[in-house]
Amino acid sequence: MSVTELIRERLASLSPESVDIEDESARHAGHAGAQSGGGHYALTLVSAQFAGQPLQARHRMVYTALGSLMHKEIHALAIRAYAPGEI
Repeated sequence: MSVTELIRERLASLSPESVDIEDESARHAGHAGAQSGGGHYALTLVSAQFAGQPLQARHRMVYTALGSLMHKEIHALAIRAYAPGEI
């Protein structure tokens, strides 16, 4: 299973209305994180669970859902987290 698929699977716990994951790892070739195997990803996520939550709480929810992926498979993650109707 690819890292993108693993990310999507883990984020299912947030009951997302939409998930867009972009693997930006190729743009960071030679970077220390890329050398250790961790990828660079950009994530746009829409979930009702984000409603009323500040940005930091939304990011924490994403990091919690991803769990151990943040220790090796993911080196960098750009997060755009929205509640429905915010975009």
